[in-house]
Parts: sequence; C-alpha cells; structure tokens
Amino acid sequence: MKGTLGYRNPMPEGRRHRVISPIRGVASDGTQVYQPAEDSWLLAQAASREMQPFDRILEIGVGSGAVSEQFSKTHFVVGTDINPHAVRLAGTKGIQVIRTDLFSGLCTRFDLILFNPPYLPTKPEERVDDWLEYALDGGEDGCDTIERFFACAQSYLTDNGRALVLFSSLNDAERVWEILQTHGWNSSLLLEKVVEGERLYVLRCVRR
Repeated sequence: MKGTLGYRNPMPEGRRHRVISPIRGVASDGTQVYQPAEDSWLLAQAASREMQPFDRILEIGVGSGAVSEQFSKTHFVVGTDINPHAVRLAGTKGIQVIRTDLFSGLCTRFDLILFNPPYLPTKPEERVDDWLEYALDGGEDGCDTIERFFACAQSYLTDNGRALVLFSSLNDAERVWEILQTHGWNSSLLLEKVVEGERLYVLRCVRR
C-alpha cells in the first residue's frame, strides 16, 4: 500500500527522456525513499514464481532495493529510479542502479521487468514537492506513469519477455484495460491480496 497522497513538481519535458546522473554531494535521506510494504512483498512473491534461472531482470522504480535484493545474488539484476536517495540506498545493497526516468538511456533488453508504479490518484491541490512522491503520485486517475511505462516497455523486453506490474483497486480497472489494449499487451492475473480493504494484484503482461 502506498500510504498518503502527495506530489512533486513535474520534471521539465526535456528531462524526461535523458539519463539523470546522481546529485553529487547530496547525502541519502531514507525518509525520501518508499519503504517496502505489502505491495512490495506481493511483487517480490510474484517475481519469485515467474522468474527462470537465466532471466535478466530489470526493476523500474527500485526504491529501497528490497525487491531486487532478493534476486541479485542469483540473477543479473538492474534497477532504475528517478529519486537520487533511492539510487544511493539501493546501491548499498549490491544492486546495479541507474538514476533515470523509467527506461531512459537503457540500451539492452531484459527477460523480466518488475514495476510497482506510483498508482495513487492525486488531484492538483493534493500535490506536495518532495522526492518520495515520485513513488506515490499517479496523477488524477492514478495511471499517468502506468501508461508511460506500457507505452515503451516492449522495446526493452526480449522476444519472450514478461513484465510483472502491481496494480491497486484504487485504479480504475477499465482504464487499466484500456492502457494495455492501446499499447499492445496481453495480461493475466498472477497474484492478489486484500490489505485493509484495498485489493493489490500483480498482472503478468506480455506483448500481444
């Protein structure tokens, strides 16, 4: 579960498709990193069921590194995150981490992509300016970053690659289905769990 709503000012359009280098001299602040919760562990459980012995794994929005850390000793794992504090924290756990927005700057393909996106529906007046909110704010319908992900993720998957993406009942199911159809994906339910009245579920998504 993502917790409270919030937001940061959106990045200028020109920065959204460039690799973003770490901020030198800025110490890592763990309070600015999304800490693992029920949604994190559900995604990790789904990944452990899905992954094959030689899968190359990419986690988008690696956060604290808690999910990727579970597989980094047995698989080739790369994580990305826009949050410099998350990049530093995950890096201390032996994970290869790139500070970037989603896939920007990546030049290889992966067998398995993991993503626990920011999915909280957030109105403009609820927006707050800090790094943590990159892990929370999904825009007004909760699907802004989800749609950006599905619009380009196939370019970073191998021919038989799969994406495991976590969703919430806070998202409009019809809107999620529309996004998947628009961008050429088939999906199936892999795992689900209800936490405090919120349904969390992981979809296994493949190119159509």
